[in-house]
Amino acid sequence: MMITTQSKSNKPLDNDLTAFTILGEPASKANSRRFVVIKGTPRFIKSKKALEYSKTFQLQCPVKKELFTEDVFVAIKIYYASRRPDLDPSLILDLLQDSVYTNDRLVKGMYIEWGLSKKNPRSLIVTSKLEDKDLAIKKLSKLDSI
Repeated sequence: MMITTQSKSNKPLDNDLTAFTILGEPASKANSRRFVVIKGTPRFIKSKKALEYSKTFQLQCPVKKELFTEDVFVAIKIYYASRRPDLDPSLILDLLQDSVYTNDRLVKGMYIEWGLSKKNPRSLIVTSKLEDKDLAIKKLSKLDSI
């Protein structure tokens, strides 16, 4: 399922514990590169699926009024449409840059879960300051139970 219009959830976030859902299935970053030749120069670029997901993600992702500039903790549950994809949050972490934090190098802790939802692939995402990681994991659990 690809989202082509901006979601109403794309509103500014203004606190340190942020929680939101992104619809769609992310591509595995490890498997999402393709080889192309651009103006005679060989390059590896994102796959079509990764490019489409990136656009979808940007349309839905809320933006913090003040981006994290200190160490960040990210808790994510990715619901895939099938059992086939690898659990890989790396594309999501890249896409959160400039929306939630200034640089993905600030991510110093993660909690990642895998889920299956054939009809509604999505990612539940919670970000917090590193010292609030327990709160982030609890918030992810609450978000998942809704």
